[in-house]
Amino acid sequence: MNQLNPLVSAIIPVHNVDRYLGEAIESVLAQTYSNIELIVIDDGSTDASSTVARSYGDRMDYLYQSNAGVSAAQNAGVKRAKGDLVAFLDSDDTWSAGKISRQVAELHDRPDLDMVFTHVEQFRSPELPADVPYGVPPGQEIMAGIVTGTMLTRIETFDRVGPFSSGFVIGDFIDWFARAVDVGVTHEMLPDVLMRRRIHDRNMGISNRDHRSDYLQVLKASIDRRRQLAKGRPA
Repeated sequence: MNQLNPLVSAIIPVHNVDRYLGEAIESVLAQTYSNIELIVIDDGSTDASSTVARSYGDRMDYLYQSNAGVSAAQNAGVKRAKGDLVAFLDSDDTWSAGKISRQVAELHDRPDLDMVFTHVEQFRSPELPADVPYGVPPGQEIMAGIVTGTMLTRIETFDRVGPFSSGFVIGDFIDWFARAVDVGVTHEMLPDVLMRRRIHDRNMGISNRDHRSDYLQVLKASIDRRRQLAKGRPA
């Protein structure tokens, strides 16, 4: 690993979000940190996502797979990654230009850290009509982002935690992060606002309301793991 200029693998999973994908890709290509490989995993899109991605040519690595869900796409990206550090960006969100530089510097200065998160700014997508009830709760436009889109982590973290679970439609990252905490992965939340999360009519939490019970399953799985860990500890 090049300690001063490590390769960062930036992974964008996409499924039928062609109208926003270009903005997401541009925000990765516009990073002030230059040693980045961009990987776009097309999870069985049937819209123009493939056309948008391929228009960037050799500035990115494109892989198409049959639709298997966002977790499977992220896992495919990790397997394809050549970097020492890994970051993710949803295809409808964007990064600030200095995101990766700021986080790489933090991991360099803090070798005890495994992953770094940033704050996120939530915004309504401009095309949403004013009377559409999707919005950002007052006072929550900017918040600490324990989400995939703000995370930069060492590739070795996945050896310790394992892949994202494909057993959840939503809540997959909450499950993965809970497993990471359980095995002692260290993390830091930076005060910098370095990601923008778009609120629109196809956000996963909105379009998959019927799967909100996934959150309860994630919580139960975490509690069960901690009980097992407690049983295994010496008295």
